[in-house]
Amino acid sequence: MQKINIYLDDVRTPVEAGNPSWMVVRNYEEFVSLVEKTGLENIDMISLDHDLGPESIKEYFDNVSKNYKLEYEHIKEKTGYDCAKWLVSYFYDKNPERIDMTRVNKKLKDFLFPRVVVHSANPIGSANIMGYMNNFLMNEGQNQNCIRMFWEHTTADW
Repeated sequence: MQKINIYLDDVRTPVEAGNPSWMVVRNYEEFVSLVEKTGLENIDMISLDHDLGPESIKEYFDNVSKNYKLEYEHIKEKTGYDCAKWLVSYFYDKNPERIDMTRVNKKLKDFLFPRVVVHSANPIGSANIMGYMNNFLMNEGQNQNCIRMFWEHTTADW
């Protein structure tokens, strides 16, 4: 089976020219469903947006862009950060033996996990996702390679 790439964003759609071929999902539920159906071992890359709906976008304009604060209690819908946390939890559900292993022993075993990057315009949300994913990767004895990317894209007209 050829590995897929997943692009999580509620409004943007990546332009294919020069980019990986993406399977686009628009929210947390679609993301979880596609990952479960596909399996971590069959995903090459995941690119995450942070703000996935009107509450998170309102929080961005009300607090992040003005006060440099991100208050998750103001956001009702799940974000890309929730997707990152679910992804790590899902990995440990599938690999419970890794929880108590040392980093040295983890390096000796196969690590079947996709590359995760962030394309969100929200700098605090991006940093939260990258920090969470890079901490997970460090604890798994892997390179901390979750970074912020830009992909050419189109945007839905509202």
